[in-house]
Amino acid sequence: MHRFDSGQSLGELSDLVARFAPDVGSWARGLGVRDGQRFLIGPEGRPDLRVNACLGSPKWRNMRESTIRDYIYSLGVWLNFLLSQQANWWDATEDDAEEFLFWRVSDPQNQERVQENSFSRDLAALKKFYKWTGQRYGVLNPFADIAAPRVSRKENVKWLDPGGYTRWRDLGIRGMDLSGRPDNRWRGRNEQRDATFCDGLYGNGLRVSEWASVVLPELPPFDRRRGYFTCQLADACAKGGYGHAYWTPRSAMKSVLSYVDGPRAAAVRRAQSAGRYELVQGRRLVLATHGTEAVTLEGIRGGSQRMPWNDIGPRTRMRLFRQTPQGLEPVGLWLNEDGLPRDPRGWEHTFDVANERIAMLGLVGFTCTAHMLRHSVALKWYAIGKLVRAARLQHLTDEERRDFREQFGDTWHLVQTMLGHASVETTKGVYLEPFRSLEVEILLAHAEGFPIGVFMADVFASHPRVRTDPLAVR
Repeated sequence: MHRFDSGQSLGELSDLVARFAPDVGSWARGLGVRDGQRFLIGPEGRPDLRVNACLGSPKWRNMRESTIRDYIYSLGVWLNFLLSQQANWWDATEDDAEEFLFWRVSDPQNQERVQENSFSRDLAALKKFYKWTGQRYGVLNPFADIAAPRVSRKENVKWLDPGGYTRWRDLGIRGMDLSGRPDNRWRGRNEQRDATFCDGLYGNGLRVSEWASVVLPELPPFDRRRGYFTCQLADACAKGGYGHAYWTPRSAMKSVLSYVDGPRAAAVRRAQSAGRYELVQGRRLVLATHGTEAVTLEGIRGGSQRMPWNDIGPRTRMRLFRQTPQGLEPVGLWLNEDGLPRDPRGWEHTFDVANERIAMLGLVGFTCTAHMLRHSVALKWYAIGKLVRAARLQHLTDEERRDFREQFGDTWHLVQTMLGHASVETTKGVYLEPFRSLEVEILLAHAEGFPIGVFMADVFASHPRVRTDPLAVR
């Protein structure tokens, strides 16, 4: 998979392009190609124009950026599979599709099998691809009658209790040894940034792509009196376009601000000295910010443009810069060591490296993923919610408790609010909405200072899918 870059030099091919247009950008625009458009190249170094016509079609362009990336990856896996079977995608049959399903999910000879929910994404991508190519080129859809495998999420869900998370972070991210002291062999350079990112996920329950999309102007002002900070996730950065409020603990927010003033500022200074920001293609200058609500950008063709942060997606945010007395500076919160905005996919590598380090220390199977932290946040707030409700309802009769639940919803409605899930019940979504934030604010007031770590370690010590601190158990 590749991405078209109109600013890239063509070297010795420039003379060839000159026969058709003044430059590669003009040539590409004449062919209907957009800057940044993804395309595939086959193993012989040649593109399939029909495949890439689909990837550049409005049908695909109108999907979310993350969906486009995932769908093209799924398509690439299918095309490579067909190559191994010496089959063409336009001649593929239902038998080929069935073989692909078996190889992708069940084949013991495939060392990189995926879960059923990942194949469901593959299936959605390939059905979309064949629907478009079928209408355009008359290609039959080999996946037309292939049903998505049933997904049993319950068996795949894992959690970390607070003690388990702290141990995983200290060993894998911060470079501690099994005794809790700094490991002299540790060579990590970004532990403060990475630990801050993970603490944020474990505190606010956002998805990686969502937490990675936050920009500096969206951070609330720090107030040491607050236990939690209420923030807003933009629709353009949220899964399914469902932006929502989220709550970040004071400790996590304090770490974020420390990272901004420390390692992030140092990375920015290094990049400014090296002149890296001036080389960023397609960058847009932030002229003014209006609280956490809106921003005024330099217009693409001159002038200015005011936009709400709610409408600015992750890819655009990575190209936003502001002018400071020291020079240009990215507006995005999370940066690489070279000072450039960090691609959200880079965080997957952070978790992989941390898990590998912990395995090398001898704690085999003690692993964590970003989505596990999201599940763990749900478990933590469910536990707190049950405790708070028990204290509030203990004086009520069974009938009165039932009436209370019907009016305010049960604990899972609270968790739904904390994690920003869209309601599947329209009536509750409308009539319960005024009480959701109220319920959360009451909960936050009760949660401050509560020994949740000790409580959860006791309650879930014997649960087979809740991972606690293995060294404490020892």
